Amino acid sequence: MSSDSLALKLYAALLRLLTPAYLLRLWWRGRREPLYRFALGQRLGFYDRDTVPGRVWVHAVSLGETRAASALVDALRERFPGVKVLITHSTATGREAGTALLREGDAQAWLPYDTPGSVRRFLRHWQPEIGLLMETEVWPVLLAEAEAAGVPMLLNARLSEKSLRQGQRFAALLRPAAQRLKLALAQTEADATRLRAMGVPEVRVAGNLKYDIAVDTALLERGRAWAAAMPRPVLMLAVSREREEAALLAAAAEKEKANDPA
Repeated sequence: MSSDSLALKLYAALLRLLTPAYLLRLWWRGRREPLYRFALGQRLGFYDRDTVPGRVWVHAVSLGETRAASALVDALRERFPGVKVLITHSTATGREAGTALLREGDAQAWLPYDTPGSVRRFLRHWQPEIGLLMETEVWPVLLAEAEAAGVPMLLNARLSEKSLRQGQRFAALLRPAAQRLKLALAQTEADATRLRAMGVPEVRVAGNLKYDIAVDTALLERGRAWAAAMPRPVLMLAVSREREEAALLAAAAEKEKANDPA
């Protein structure tokens, strides 16, 4: 057995052992975000609805990736009228936002946990024609099972120097996964260079999908009018995590207090 095969088997065995902890963590997160408790069986590859083979599968892990995927999904529908899409997510915010992208015949599901059984059930049920991973979602078992099932996998991503160094430390596991990708669409030439160093066989520079999102002109005009009517500068927190909003408001209040001559 090669070192690559052994690394993959050990990785899969470890995730199997951690499955109860993984499900418990999802249930715990569901205290604040109930959607995490929805359809937990999907996390292990169990689905209760009929499938339509041949869908284009897009994995958008969270909110930002789901919003970026909207431009891609729109382009797919324009170029291939009647195409059916399967959208998967890992986070509650991603899944909530993803419902707006669905059309008749489309489907939405959780990405399965990266164990062989879960992934095989997922692929057998949905039978996608092709898969596209948004951002650097390189799951070793998922890519190995997709290759075995004949599902070509593409990646749209950026890769930082830090992520490349981290990936190279686990090269026996992650390099074979990267080599299984049919194509990676990098955001910049620097990202492309790092993705090639990671082992992706074919990389092209395609830019950032987020810049391709079409924004409603009426919303833009409303925003400009709102900003023009404000008597002071506006601070916007565009993407935030839990508790960051409170920290920003507290900092803004302190600054306001310090600038108040009274």
